[in-house]
Amino acid sequence: MEFKNPWLGLLTVFLLLSYFLSHFQVGKKAEFYVPSKLWKKGLNIQRIIKFCVGFAGLSLIGFSLTQPRLPIGYSKNNIKVNDILIVVDVSRSMLAVDFTPNRLEAAKEKIRDFVKLRPTDRIGIVMFSEKAFTLLPLSTDLKLIEQIIDEIKVGFLGQGTNIGDALALAVGRATQSLAESKVIILLTDGVSNVGNMTPLQAADEAKVQGVKVYTIGIGQKSNAALLRTGGSRSRYQRIPGGSVDLETLDKIANITGGKSYYANDENALGEVLEEIQKLEKTEIETSAKVIYKELYWEYLAWGILMFLFSEVFALLTLREIF
Repeated sequence: MEFKNPWLGLLTVFLLLSYFLSHFQVGKKAEFYVPSKLWKKGLNIQRIIKFCVGFAGLSLIGFSLTQPRLPIGYSKNNIKVNDILIVVDVSRSMLAVDFTPNRLEAAKEKIRDFVKLRPTDRIGIVMFSEKAFTLLPLSTDLKLIEQIIDEIKVGFLGQGTNIGDALALAVGRATQSLAESKVIILLTDGVSNVGNMTPLQAADEAKVQGVKVYTIGIGQKSNAALLRTGGSRSRYQRIPGGSVDLETLDKIANITGGKSYYANDENALGEVLEEIQKLEKTEIETSAKVIYKELYWEYLAWGILMFLFSEVFALLTLREIF
């Protein structure tokens, strides 16, 4: 048995103490005196019955206020949900300034907008350059997801672009998903040039596991500039434009039943993510809440009946006035 409002048990103690003091008139001065020869000797059985029944009735009423209840099971709700893993390239070329302020920061801003539109979905984040790293397992905590997006940075995962291993890592995370709809959004500006698994091998595994991959290639096709800092001066280094491997990204999407996109600026990237946001949702079963059998009505009803009986009994047998 559980109690929804156990602290109201203190009120029960107060009620019983007040009833006891009132019944036995503790501390109350007599208003007139009756000669002792007129008093009936021995116990007054009627008053004892009246007190016991009234005391028990108030006890039940007070107990009912704590709302006793008995857990009898769980209710299950079906909610529509996707499990989405966002795989983000954090190679140094993502700092190119053909997007405002650069490719990576623009991508992070659009990812934030995407996440806000999917409050019921579980979102995970994998980032990669030479190595792949799970920055956030699947989560529905929107505040946490937004904080983690800020942690997507260039620098500590080495040099190179390892699309194959990053995609395979995301597929592995997706296989732990409860949802029927498992989606990976792969965002990159380069060509896979390191890793143990090729992008197409990872795509084949995604197909086996029923994971749909949407690919997004970003970067302008003309030359882009990369801001380099060193010493007392900052300068821009020209890097080749159009370096993204759109052919491989198309094959990944086709193998897995997804779709391939290309975005050459931050507005186009926003439009791509908005289109992906229209993905069909599926349902998973979640334990929503405990089902209780409420017991307080029974205690309340018996308490009221017993207390009223004690007062009516006193009126009829003891000639007491309410």
